Amino acid sequence: MSSDTSNVVSINPGEIYLNKELSWLEFNGRVLEEALFNKTPLLEKLKFLSIFSTNLDEYFMVRVAGLKKMEQEALRISDSPDGMETSVVLTKIRQRAMELTATQVETLHSTVIPELAKSDIKILKMEDVSPEDHEYLDRYFESDVSPILTPLGFDPAHPFPFLVNQSLFLIVRPREKDPHSDSNQTPIGFVEIPSNTPRLIRLPSIANEAGGSFVLLEDLIAANLDSLFFGVDIAATYTMRVIRNLDYNLLENKVVDLLKTMQREVVNREHQEVVKLEIDEDTPQELIDTLTANLAITEADVYKIARPLYIPGLMGLYHLPMENLKDPPFNPRLPNALSGSEDFFSVVSKGDLLVHHPYDSFYAVTEFLNYAAQDPNVVAIKQTLYRSAGDSPIIDSLITASENGKQVTAVVELKARFDEKNNISWARRLERAGVNVVFGFVGLKTHGKATLVVRREKNKLVRYLHVSTGNYNSSTAKLYTDVGLFTTNQKLATDVANVFNLITGFDVLTGTQRLQQADIPKRLKNISISPVNMRSTVIGLIENEIDHHRMSGNGHIRAKMNALVDRDIIDTLYRASQAGVKIQLIVRSACCLRPGIPGISDNIEVISIVDRFLEHSRIFYFHAGGEEKLFISSADWMPRNMDRRIELLIPIFDQKTKDRLKNEILEISWQDCVKARVLSSDGTYCLRAQDASCDDTQSQKRFIELARKGGIQSMPYDIAIRYKPQLEEGQRPIAKKRRDRKVEKAAAKR
Repeated sequence: MSSDTSNVVSINPGEIYLNKELSWLEFNGRVLEEALFNKTPLLEKLKFLSIFSTNLDEYFMVRVAGLKKMEQEALRISDSPDGMETSVVLTKIRQRAMELTATQVETLHSTVIPELAKSDIKILKMEDVSPEDHEYLDRYFESDVSPILTPLGFDPAHPFPFLVNQSLFLIVRPREKDPHSDSNQTPIGFVEIPSNTPRLIRLPSIANEAGGSFVLLEDLIAANLDSLFFGVDIAATYTMRVIRNLDYNLLENKVVDLLKTMQREVVNREHQEVVKLEIDEDTPQELIDTLTANLAITEADVYKIARPLYIPGLMGLYHLPMENLKDPPFNPRLPNALSGSEDFFSVVSKGDLLVHHPYDSFYAVTEFLNYAAQDPNVVAIKQTLYRSAGDSPIIDSLITASENGKQVTAVVELKARFDEKNNISWARRLERAGVNVVFGFVGLKTHGKATLVVRREKNKLVRYLHVSTGNYNSSTAKLYTDVGLFTTNQKLATDVANVFNLITGFDVLTGTQRLQQADIPKRLKNISISPVNMRSTVIGLIENEIDHHRMSGNGHIRAKMNALVDRDIIDTLYRASQAGVKIQLIVRSACCLRPGIPGISDNIEVISIVDRFLEHSRIFYFHAGGEEKLFISSADWMPRNMDRRIELLIPIFDQKTKDRLKNEILEISWQDCVKARVLSSDGTYCLRAQDASCDDTQSQKRFIELARKGGIQSMPYDIAIRYKPQLEEGQRPIAKKRRDRKVEKAAAKR
C-alpha cells in the first residue's frame, strides 16, 4: 500500500530519506561511543569495543555482501528509500567503516590497554616475558597448542589454501634464500589460530589472582614457527582475517526439502567469496597484492588495522573477577504476581501478566513451559522458535511435554541468520522426541514469537497465550530489553491458534495454493500478520491518528522499534506530521526518516538509546482520540518485516497492561537524558542537551530501580531459569534473605 506523497514527490529522495546502510553504520558508531565515555567502566569499554567488531562482521557478511552482489548484477540503485547508487553506498561504507575502526583501534591502544595495565591486567609481548614464564609457555605450546596446528604453505607445490571465514590467521613470510631465483612467486605460509584454545594465555608467575599478565596466542605461535615450518628461516609474521559472504537467497521453485536445502546451504556458503580482508597495518604491499589476487578481491576490500586483530578475542579479560571494572551487578527480579505458591495458570487466569526483560526475569517464561509440560490437564503446546539458547530449558520443556503424551508442535525457523546450524540441530532433537516440527515457508521467515498452551478446565478447553517482542532464548533474555504478555484473552488466543494453523497447514502464503490476501484477515479478527496486512494496519492507524487530530487537535504517536526503513510507513508519518500530529520515535538502529525537515517532518522527533542492554522491544502507541491503542510486535517497520517474514502485531486490551506500557516503559524511555541520542535531519546523532527540563533520567538504570523496588529477589539467573517449582513443593526460586545476626542478637535480648 502506498501513501499519498504528492507534496514531496518532486523532492530528491536523498533529501527526505536517510540511507539505510549508512544509518546502520551510525548505530554501530553509537555502540562504539559507549567505549569512549569516561563514566563507562573499563571492562565495559572493552565489551563495547568487542560488540562493535562483532556487529561490523555481521554487517559485512550480509549487508555489504548483498550490495556487492547487486553491483555485480548491474543493479544500479540500492534498496534503501533514498535511492543512492549502489557503488556510491559501497564507497561511503568503506570510508565510514575505516573512520570508525580507526577510532576503535585508537581507543583500545590509547585508553583501554593502558588503563588495564594500571589495574594489573597486562598483555605482554613475548620479548617482555620473564625466563620463568618462557619455560611455562614452551611447555604449554608443546602440550596444548602444537598438536592442533597445521602449517599451510603456498608455493609452486601447494595451491593457495582455503581461509576459513572470520578465523584469525598468521601469515608467515620466509626469508628468501636465493634473491635471483626465476620463480615469480614468493612462498607464503599460513597458520590458523585455533578458536577452541584461549586467545589470552595467563602467565603463572603473577601472584595477583584478580588481574594478571597474558600473552596472545598468535604471538606464542609466531615464536615457535620453527617447529611447524621445517628448514625455513622466518623473516616476518603478520595477522589477517577474511570475512566472507554469508548471504543466501533460496528460490522457491527449486526447493523440494527445506531442511536438506538449508543443510547444504550452510555448508556451501562457508566457501563463498571474500568481501573483506583485515590485515596488520605494517604488512608489505607486495604481500597484500598476492593475497588480493588469490582471494579475488580489490584494494577497496582491504582494511589495514593495528594489532591485535579481532578485539572480541580479548573478551576473556571481561570474565576476570574484577567487579570494580564492570557495571554494578544486576540479577533479574521475579514479577510480583509470582510471589505466592499458586501455579502459573492460576496466576495468569486472574489477569494479564506483562514481563519486561531483562528487568523481569525470563524465569516466568520457563516456568510457564515447565508447568505446561508437567500439568496433566494440558493437552497441547504450540510454539515458534527463531533463536534458541545453546543449552535451552525451553527445548527441554517441549521434549518433556511430548514424552508426557501432550500434542507438541514447534515451528522452527531454519533460516534464522547465523543460527542455522543450531536450529537444524534443535529440530532433529525435537523430532526424535516425538515433537511435530514444522519449518515454515521457503520464501518467508517465521519471526513472530508466540506460545499457545491448551488446557482442560471444568470440561472445557482453555487457551493460555504468551506473545513476545523477543526470542525464546534464555541467554539473550538477560541482555536484550523485550516485553512479553501472558494472557487468557480468548480473542487473542483464537487468532494465534489460527496463525499456527496457517503456518503448519498448506502453503497458502507463498505456494501454488496461495490464498488471496483478503481472505486471511477474515480469520484473524484482532491481530495483524505479515506479509498479509501488517503494513496496511500500521498505515491505517497512522491515518486514523491524522483524522482524530483534525477533529480534536491532540494527535499523538509514540513508537519504539529497532529500525524504521519502510518507505510507505515513513511517507504516512510525514503526512501525519504535516497534519500536526505529535510523533515521538525511539529507533535503536537504522532510521531512514529525516526528522525536522521544514514543512515535512517538523513534528517528528527521533531518539536512539544505546546502553548496557540491547534495546529490542517493539511497542506502538496511538492516542486515537482518547481511546489510546497500544500494540506490541515482533516486527520493525522495515520492508523485510512487512513483506518477507511472518510477524505478529498484537493489540493490548487489558488496561493495567496498557498503563504500564504507556506510562512506564515508553514514558521513561522517552525521558532518557543520559543515553538517548537525538537524530537530526542531516542524519547525525548527538546526546540530548542537559537542561532544566532534564532530570538525569537514564532509562535502563531507572528500570533496574523499579524492578528492585517492585519485584521479588530471585536466585541467580542461571539457576532460576532451570528451577522447577513442581518439584520444590510449589516454591519458586526466591532468594533466601541473609540473616542479620546483629538484629537477631538484639531480638534475643528483648
